[in-house]
Amino acid sequence: MADLLARYDRPGPRYTSYPTAVEFHEGVNDAVYVESLARADAFPDEPLSVYVHLPFCEERCAYCGCNVVITKHRDVTDRYLDYLDREIDLLAAHLPHRRTISQLHWGGGTPTYYTAAELERVFARLTRHFTFTPDAEIGVEIDPRVTSPGQLSTLRRLGFNRLSMGVQDFAPEVQEAVNRIQSYELTKSLVDHARALGFRSVNIDLIYGLPYQTTDGFARTLEQVITLRPERVAVYSFAFVPWMKAHMKRLPEEGLPGADLKIALLALAQDAFGAAGYRQIGMDHFALPEDELARALEARTLHRNFMGYTVQSARDMVALGISGIGDVQGTFVQNTKKLNEYYAALDAGRFPVERGYALDADDRVRRHVITELMCNGHLDIREVERRFGIVFAEYFARELAELAAPGSPAADGLVTVTAEAIDVTPLGRMFVRNVCMVFDRYLQARTSGSKPVFSRTV
Repeated sequence: MADLLARYDRPGPRYTSYPTAVEFHEGVNDAVYVESLARADAFPDEPLSVYVHLPFCEERCAYCGCNVVITKHRDVTDRYLDYLDREIDLLAAHLPHRRTISQLHWGGGTPTYYTAAELERVFARLTRHFTFTPDAEIGVEIDPRVTSPGQLSTLRRLGFNRLSMGVQDFAPEVQEAVNRIQSYELTKSLVDHARALGFRSVNIDLIYGLPYQTTDGFARTLEQVITLRPERVAVYSFAFVPWMKAHMKRLPEEGLPGADLKIALLALAQDAFGAAGYRQIGMDHFALPEDELARALEARTLHRNFMGYTVQSARDMVALGISGIGDVQGTFVQNTKKLNEYYAALDAGRFPVERGYALDADDRVRRHVITELMCNGHLDIREVERRFGIVFAEYFARELAELAAPGSPAADGLVTVTAEAIDVTPLGRMFVRNVCMVFDRYLQARTSGSKPVFSRTV
């Protein structure tokens, strides 16, 4: 393992998208988005995925890599909802024939920063224009520290059926270092209340690689989480990127675990959740066998978008709110991250798109390959050939040679490669980002500069 870490622990993408967001540029703007929406509207029978970004928090967690606004001034947040209403109305106007949603997710920030009445207001604006499929995933991220039973009751009454809540680590010394004090008892009370209300799925987020984490402390956290029996668990590798997120400079860098300890923490999670009956999903998620994600993995139909792993295969995803990223008809579009620019664009009657990326034919092939490996750990080579009209061995001759070379993913037992398929091994799950990097045509250009772009893969 030490040898593998020495070779594979290097900066690399998480592949939430391909091409990744560092390839986005300002050439994709409001006009391009409008054209993409027009093409999307030509498929009235296809449902949409919708993401809504609610960015406000009362205080900042030191590990956070999200786009958040820290404030206790409620007049600022009220104004944001006014403009979010405008963006929802504008989106609906450009999708007159496509008004069905199969997946809705509210993220942030802290959506439950808002009162129950304000949450109901946002939902009402959406349902003024859009309807949900009978099996729609309607999810929201909550912070147990600021979420009341009344807010949960309102969300459930509106139709939300999935909750995701952050824990990261229950160890007091870790919580103090990252400025997030949250007890097991508080978390359990929210989980119990959610189950009593009828939420069909609860997800808990953990992070490994935080300051002062130890194997003993993280093992206790895993035991506590397992007693809550969440349907899903995400165990993320901490992305320490102080050059991008200046507040991370306040973290005690000397307390950050090294690569060997991070691997040990991940292995603890894999063992603990495996012994508790969970299935590993992709590179960093776990789900109970009866959960939809586990069933989709068995059927090799798991999908991935900017909201994470999903069983909903909506071809188009639209995003609302600052920094939101949509994926519409092969074009990524990202809203501005600045409130004043967001307001100015909507005042002018246009979408607040700041940048994006239009995929070419090669991007689409590589996105499919990377997505299949990230989600299902299996790539059906013949299916790729049929789908895209290519000869895989010729199209990916360089990549296949790189996979098979001495000291490569195949030689190191991370993948098996045949003429019919590429399969990620159990060991390879720890390094699946490195496997996918072989198929990334942009990576060499990105990593040739001196300024870091990505977090480390381990």
